[in-house]
Amino acid sequence: MTRSTTDEAAVPPLPSPKERRRLREAKSLSEDEMAAAVGVTRATVRSWETGRTSPRGRKRALYAKLIAPEPTVTPTAKPTAKPTVVTAKAAAAGARPAADRPAAEPAAAPAATDPPEAPRLPEAPPLPSDPRAGAGAADGPSRAPEAPGRPSGAAEMPGERRTSPGEAPGERRTSPAEAPGERRTSPAEAPGERRTSPGEAFDELYARTAPGLVRQTYLLTGRRALARESVERAFELAWQRWPEVAVDRDPAGWVRAAAYEYAMSPWHRLRRTHRHPDAPPTEPGKRALFDALLDLPPAYRRTLLLYDGVGLDLPETAAETEASTPAAAGRLMTARAAVAERLPELAEADSPAEQSALLHDRLGGLARAEHVPVPRPARAVRTGSENKARLWTRAAVAGVALLIVVTGLTLHTAPTHYEQPISPPERVGGVPPRSGPQKLTAQDLKLQKSLGEQLAHGPERLVPELR
Repeated sequence: MTRSTTDEAAVPPLPSPKERRRLREAKSLSEDEMAAAVGVTRATVRSWETGRTSPRGRKRALYAKLIAPEPTVTPTAKPTAKPTVVTAKAAAAGARPAADRPAAEPAAAPAATDPPEAPRLPEAPPLPSDPRAGAGAADGPSRAPEAPGRPSGAAEMPGERRTSPGEAPGERRTSPAEAPGERRTSPAEAPGERRTSPGEAFDELYARTAPGLVRQTYLLTGRRALARESVERAFELAWQRWPEVAVDRDPAGWVRAAAYEYAMSPWHRLRRTHRHPDAPPTEPGKRALFDALLDLPPAYRRTLLLYDGVGLDLPETAAETEASTPAAAGRLMTARAAVAERLPELAEADSPAEQSALLHDRLGGLARAEHVPVPRPARAVRTGSENKARLWTRAAVAGVALLIVVTGLTLHTAPTHYEQPISPPERVGGVPPRSGPQKLTAQDLKLQKSLGEQLAHGPERLVPELR
């Protein structure tokens, strides 16, 4: 037991599930190759990369070693020159120290070395939808598709994650405004002196992402009431697991995945209120896009919405949909082709980047044009989550107590020994009736009575001897 604990403590902590997939794909390792190297199945590797489970023991150490990024080579600094000593004789001859020399002269100063840059992970293979990338795609998966080239004035998708020009795809911004659960501190305030409470951090995340997430979920399902219910249910689940959500790299993504999973559940078809989608938009262009989205299979619709609507890159889209990167690329290509049949301007786009930008604008316009219900206040969602958790806890306690009572009553009333059951009676046929003495006649009855009365006065042989 001590050895196992020591071994696990010696292994460095694993990155997040999404980062594990990135590191594996950066080394051009498939799920089968990783499973064979670690000694597990492909399903286990996929479970590690989706966050459902985590490796342990020796497999954890081997897995961490396989996905560890390659160390960067830090440039060594040149040795600094020794300080020049200017003697009185040299000063008289007009020599100057290195600090007083012009900039053109080489001064013996230490070489300034920049801090080593963090290793940039190579991205996923390109989408097979670019006709001009045929030769490059045949060489092998070398680069991921560039982020959708959106014009600067393009409208943004409600609730999408915006990336700055210098930010790597999928990299989480570390500005204080993006860190739910941490209060922005002023320059005069010491960090860590005042932190927001979990409720305030949840309210901030809810206010920033809930309205846009309802519109996204409406595009995914076509049902306004179901979109609002899904988002509120996802935030209730996030509040119940807030210690896990608060330390996640992307809390908004955690809630978005939970909302999408609940909204796409096939059990909603059994509910009468959610059996049919709502009325489509009246504008012809928006109606064509709305119908095209709902005609797509749920997995393809979700992939298109995450990549072209929200703005995730291909590995993040694949991780959130629990699919491989090539499978997500295939779904995206098929979904774009199906939507392009309904939208002529999308089919006329010259490149996949233009298609992505056009779809982004059209999806954002459709989401903002529809009047979706406003979600409840954050405090009401937190209170409802706590009440549901309390109700389920009490129901579980009551169920366990009832089970204990029934078990005790059964043990008290159950028999302690075995009693053989009495076989039921059966009618027996074919047996002759039982014969017996004939019915006494009147003369026989008279004789019997006479003998009974005159027993003591009869012959001696009939008188019993009484002693």
